[in-house]
Amino acid sequence: MRIGDLAGETGVSVRLLRYYEEQGLLEPHRTSGGHRHYSADAPATVVRIRMLLAAGLPTKVIRELMPCFAGDGPELEACVLEHVRGQLAELDTRISELHQARTSLSDLLDASVRVQTGAVDVL
Repeated sequence: MRIGDLAGETGVSVRLLRYYEEQGLLEPHRTSGGHRHYSADAPATVVRIRMLLAAGLPTKVIRELMPCFAGDGPELEACVLEHVRGQLAELDTRISELHQARTSLSDLLDASVRVQTGAVDVL
C-alpha cells in the first residue's frame, strides 16, 4: 500500500504519516525507486498511534510501546503495563497541578473584579 492509500484508508494526512515515520512509529518499505510501501497491517498501526497520541503520550513513549501490542487489538502486553501506569500517574499529577493553577488564577480574577467594582471586603 502506498502512502496516499494509507492516508485515504486511515483519514490521516500524508504529512502526519511522514512525521510518524520520522519519529520511528511507522516503518514503510522502500521500493527501488524510493517510494514508500506499507504492509497490510499499517492501518492498524496508525490507529494505535492515534489512540496513544489521544491518550496524551509523547511519541518517544509511543515508540517504546509499539512493539508491545498483544495481537491485532488495542491491548498491550503485561510487561509494559507498569510503564503505562507510570504515564497515567504522571498525567494525574499534571491534572492536579493544572487544577491548582486554575484555582489560583480564578481567585486572582475574583479578587481583581471585587477591587474594580468596589466590593472589597473591609476587615
